[in-house]
Formats: sequence, structure tokens, C-alpha cells
Amino acid sequence: MGIIFLDKKAGITSFDALRDIKKELKTGKVGHTGTLDKFAQGLLIVLTEKSLKLTPWFMHCDKQYIGKICFGKETDTLDPEGAVIAEAPLPTQEQVEAVLPQFTGEIMQTPPAYSALHINGQRAHELARAGKAPLMKARPVTIYKLELNSWDPPFAEISVHCSSGTYIRSLARDIALAAGSRGHLVELTRTAIAGFCLGSGELGVGSGGKRADNKQQIPLPTPYSPLPINKDVIEKLGLSCLDISSAEAQYIRHGKPLDHLSVLRASAPPREAIALFHNQHLISIIQKTNQKWQYGVVFT
Repeated sequence: MGIIFLDKKAGITSFDALRDIKKELKTGKVGHTGTLDKFAQGLLIVLTEKSLKLTPWFMHCDKQYIGKICFGKETDTLDPEGAVIAEAPLPTQEQVEAVLPQFTGEIMQTPPAYSALHINGQRAHELARAGKAPLMKARPVTIYKLELNSWDPPFAEISVHCSSGTYIRSLARDIALAAGSRGHLVELTRTAIAGFCLGSGELGVGSGGKRADNKQQIPLPTPYSPLPINKDVIEKLGLSCLDISSAEAQYIRHGKPLDHLSVLRASAPPREAIALFHNQHLISIIQKTNQKWQYGVVFT
């Protein structure tokens, strides 16, 4: 049971990136917590064995990216692997900068047709490759920060801090359209997930998209040896951590009602989901629903 911070290289799928880890650990119980497109690179958080139960908490974390937009041409996949479907004049730097504010905050975004989203039980990209036109419905996402890092026509580099579910390919398309042009994403690097940051040969714990100075640095595993799921990892997911006794740990493992736990009666936990630890080992994550504590996951 553990976590691996993987620096995925461009040119391989997220699934293929796990192959060496599975071989090294001699287990198939390995999974990533958020796909990166084949052309993209950067931080891929990988969970192993029982820690896979934590996948939902990682999947909903905010993320940070650095992307390069190519203006003037839009591809059907919105990335460099697709066919050009539209062309338009290049915008000026001023035009691009002028439209960025309309893509910050909560916005409605239409996902790419070439995506893994399910449409009537089928993947959207499967329908698109079969020549069908999947109906992609706009959905709310949040862009916390969007900046233009550099301008070198026809390319623009942007940095993005966004909620889960945001497609940077769609963002590139929409920025180009708003600026009176067309565009697609040619490079993408995921630099951070929640408080975990990709740095120069290391993964740091911090809030920025670059190496987190003065923060704890987590070395990349060589070979692929999982790091423990400790309190530091859990707190970066926005969960509170509480310590319980040996008797309470056994109580939880047997699925007994949670209302009798002394740590829950002693003080009001600051969040609606908390992680319970005994001797530095994660025992369970519990959640409060309708004013009642319920089990999320239990590690036996």
C-alpha cells in the first residue's frame, strides 16, 4: 500500500506509463488518479494495492498545468495528433491577453469530442473515431488562475490552475476562438495536483506550479518504491487527521457504529471528511452525511 509520484513522459499513454511499475512491484493492483493525454507529460499520481481505495479523493483535486497553444489552426482532437479542421488568422498578443479574464472563475466548458467521457455507454473518442459526432454537453469548471507566460507567434505559453474536470485542450480552443482565431494545444505539462508539485527531479509539497521552495521535497522513486500514505499526504487532499486508540482501530475494522468514537465526541472535527490514524497507520476515512458519520473506506 503506497503512493508513487511519476513524471510521465510525452508519447506514451497514462496506462502504458504504469507498465514498468507493475512489473517492478509484481502486482496488477496499480492505478493512476487522473489521465494525462498521450502527447502530455508531467505529474501522474499512482496508487498501489489497498491505497487504490483513495482514488476518489485524488480524482477531485485541483490541478496546475503549463500549456503551449498553436494559433491559426484547430485540429479535430485539439492536440498535435489530430487533423486540421479549421484555419484562421493569428491574433495579436493584446487580443489574447484581452480575452483571458473571461476564462477565469467558474465557466461553462465543452469537453473535446476525443475524450474518455461516456456518451450513452460509449467513450466519446470511440464514437468520434467511428465517424459519429458525439454530443458533448457544456459543464461547469473553475479556473482559479490563468496567465500568459510568453508570446512567440504562432505559439503562446499559458499557465493554468483549475478544478478537476477541466480540459486544457478545450481551454486552448476557446481562447483562440474568443481572440478571433483558431487554435490547438501542442504541449502540456501537469505541474501540480492539489499540494503535490513537480520539480526538477523531485516532487515537492506546495501550492505552486514550480518547485515548492521551503516545502518538503519528495524524491522520485528509484526504482518504483511506493511511499507510505501518511498524514502529510492525506492533509494535502484537504482532509483532517485524527489519532485513535488500538481498541478504536479494532472497533472500526469490525464496522461498528462511529458515533461512539471518543475523538468524535471530544471535539468537532473541522471538516466533513476525516482520516483516522493509529500508530501512524491509516485506518479509515469517514465522512459526515446528514449530520451522521459514515464509513468511506477502511484499511484492514
